[in-house]
Amino acid sequence: MKVCVLVLGLALVLTVCVARSPYQAVLQHSRIRGRQQGPNVCAMQQLKGTNKKYFTNCKQWYHRKVCGKPTVITYECCPGYEKIPGERGCPAALPLVNIYNTLGVVGASTTQMYSERAKLKDEIEGPGSFTFFAPSNEAWAALPTEILDALVSNVNIELLNALHYHMVNRRLTSEELRHGSSFTSMYQDFHVHIHHYSNGIVTVNCARLIKPDQHATNGIVHVVDRVITAISNNVNTFIEIDEDLETLRTAMAAAGMAAMLENEGQYTIFAPTNEAFEKIPPETLNRILGDPVALRDLLNYHILKHIQCAESIVSGTPMETLQGTVLEVGCDGDQMTLNGKAIITKKDQLGTNGVIHYINELLIPDSAKVLLELAEGSSVSTATKLFVEAGLTPHLTGSEALTMLAPLNDAFLPSGTPVQWNNSDCNLMTNHILKEQLSSSSLYHGQELETLGGLRLRVFVYRNNVCIENACIAAHDKKGRYATMFTVDKVLTPPTGTVMDVLKAHDRFSLLVGAIQTAGMTELLNQQGALTFFAPTNDAFSAMSQPELNKLMRNRQQLEAVLRYHLGVGILVSGGVSSHTRVQPLQGEKLELGVRNYTVYVNKVPVADADLMATNGVVHAVNSIIRPLRESDLRSQLSLPGLDFFS
Repeated sequence: MKVCVLVLGLALVLTVCVARSPYQAVLQHSRIRGRQQGPNVCAMQQLKGTNKKYFTNCKQWYHRKVCGKPTVITYECCPGYEKIPGERGCPAALPLVNIYNTLGVVGASTTQMYSERAKLKDEIEGPGSFTFFAPSNEAWAALPTEILDALVSNVNIELLNALHYHMVNRRLTSEELRHGSSFTSMYQDFHVHIHHYSNGIVTVNCARLIKPDQHATNGIVHVVDRVITAISNNVNTFIEIDEDLETLRTAMAAAGMAAMLENEGQYTIFAPTNEAFEKIPPETLNRILGDPVALRDLLNYHILKHIQCAESIVSGTPMETLQGTVLEVGCDGDQMTLNGKAIITKKDQLGTNGVIHYINELLIPDSAKVLLELAEGSSVSTATKLFVEAGLTPHLTGSEALTMLAPLNDAFLPSGTPVQWNNSDCNLMTNHILKEQLSSSSLYHGQELETLGGLRLRVFVYRNNVCIENACIAAHDKKGRYATMFTVDKVLTPPTGTVMDVLKAHDRFSLLVGAIQTAGMTELLNQQGALTFFAPTNDAFSAMSQPELNKLMRNRQQLEAVLRYHLGVGILVSGGVSSHTRVQPLQGEKLELGVRNYTVYVNKVPVADADLMATNGVVHAVNSIIRPLRESDLRSQLSLPGLDFFS
């Protein structure tokens, strides 16, 4: 079994190496997958309930899905081969015949019939070297009745012209159908436009080649999934003449972008209809339309740098826009999607320099939004509500250069029940807005940031996180028109005093405060510095026997050593702890920290309450005295001979 897998793997690697084009790569992969059925058999993936088939690549083969819908594996002869009764696979090469007869063999009998009616038969039976992009029988059946009637009612002109537009006066194999190329058709020198995508799909005027490379004595046939029409207008002309795109037309003119779409290029435009613009609140739309920078960003966010036909999409793929960020272009069954939403109402309106897909929802990039808009519809709705209640709306909707620290909704439910906020608590939100527009990538350890409330917040950079005081950045920046939003994992708790002040402010540390004073360490915890204190609560001391506690309190040297073992060098908030984090205490060997089920552990002791911020450090409450993990280290590390409670 392992040998078979290895051989198949090597075959797939060799396929990639020798394949001459993306289509050839998927064709050869399909050959390998169909090899067990006999020679020249290709494995195809067919969408359940439809006749749509695809040559398969590795990803599709294992997922068994196209456009999110399940597929079944079918086997058929690879292009150019046929079955022989009584033999496995497709051992025989198809006999070469002229293009007219080839049409009947490859499932394009309707094209064959119309070729005869239009008196094209003699031409495609005779001498020459042609490429015929032949619509399948299903493609003709899908053509709107009024268009088909117009063609067949005037076979000598309209139908003949339509068929000639499907032809090129030279033989073009799939390998020669390169991405972005165009070829002069046999109808008034109008061009057909080719796109050969990295997933192996090839299109002509956005029609997918479903049976490429069907060779004939006088050329080659590529069966396509739709009837194509001649293209004479650029994409800007589409926008100019379609009344359903009137608002878009006005916006493009205001942004000075109409001329760009008249030039040569390879654009994909997701064109918002008038309805799409009408869905936007008037104040938001008017603000963007009146701001040239935001407007250009908005419009460029709807334009890709390359042509993406609908039939080329088989799964969600991030694609870069002219605005610089990406859209996820995908599909759901026969619907094309943007960022996972089926908002495309009309597909594949092809121009000479691009393609237009109509959408019924406006896409607003972050770069065109104010702070309040950045926060809407996201995982920080609770914080957004509190910012508004705190009277900060003018800052969230204005043009100030700011950075908002927006806690996740879960940050307001630390114990599973909603936090009750009063007016004084809401004032804290002012200190969640910084006085400059920042990027998280530019933050550095020890940096101080000023808030609207006048506080200075410290930046801590760890291997696994960047934190501002106790709150660590939990998502990518959202950079708006004037301001940026950092999503953070906790509600910010700025320091209000020294480590000693923090301990005195909590009754649960009353025994610890007494021990610190007894050990003569009050000054250490009041002076400037950077300490992490794993602070034993009253419960920690109460867990000791009374004789042990009395003995410890009477021995100042031992008491100081125990407390110094609980004090780490540097400030380490809980968000900076990862697996196997080590902290050097003021005395003794390093403390071992880790995280399990969102709880921080220090030497296997759980932290009961983390991130009590101080001006000279941070306090983490523990309900047990922390002991060295190795028994042999006790006395040598802490110089505590005979200290019974460590035994």
